[in-house]
Amino acid sequence: MADKTSQPGGQQQKINIKIPEDKVDGTYANFVVITHSHAEFILDFTRVVPGTDKANVQSRVIMAPQNAKALLQALQNNIQRYEQQHGEITSPGGEDGEEAPFGFNPPDDILPN
Repeated sequence: MADKTSQPGGQQQKINIKIPEDKVDGTYANFVVITHSHAEFILDFTRVVPGTDKANVQSRVIMAPQNAKALLQALQNNIQRYEQQHGEITSPGGEDGEEAPFGFNPPDDILPN
């Protein structure tokens, strides 16, 4: 996989991204807890299993604020392209804005976001 990043002066640098064999299958997560300090954003990707009261962090990603904002913009861009191709992604809520469960109900009182 290759990606291009901008360099000072507007030049493009090609970066070859390699996925180690033990990471190629990925890690499934259906819930993310996001916290931040003045210097970094921390994304704890978890897998919540219905009927249990614990969720183990599957992967923790720590990013500089600038990288977190770039991730947000990349997600927005990719979601827009996805919806153009496959239709709108619906949120798990009713038309009146009432929330509907994802199949589990994480506790509101202990999550930082």
